[in-house]
Amino acid sequence: MKFFIDEDLPRSLAPLLIKAGYHATDIRDTTMRGAKDWQIAAHARNESLCLLTGDYDFADIRNYPPGEFSGIVVINAGKDATVQQITTLFQEFLEHASVISDLAGKLAIVEPGRIRVRKG
Repeated sequence: MKFFIDEDLPRSLAPLLIKAGYHATDIRDTTMRGAKDWQIAAHARNESLCLLTGDYDFADIRNYPPGEFSGIVVINAGKDATVQQITTLFQEFLEHASVISDLAGKLAIVEPGRIRVRKG
């Protein structure tokens, strides 16, 4: 699985994904840094990338229907979450390989203590 990491998440997530055996590209390492949400979504969709973001706007299935994507993962650690809290929450998500392997066409909202998955 290939992930496209939005710039609102810590850079430390890409190495964690790679260590877990996934391909990961951080938006800050591309020409898309500072792109609008619709541009990020279009890139992820067109390149068959699973979008990994902290932007809850991507959880709106009316604007970003999960069925059109190789997966959308929203990390919702809370508004005032530290980098460490986000990283810890993400590491917990990585322990759910069955969820990750079945992300295509789905939205996963990762929160402390739970993962909600919606089909689209």
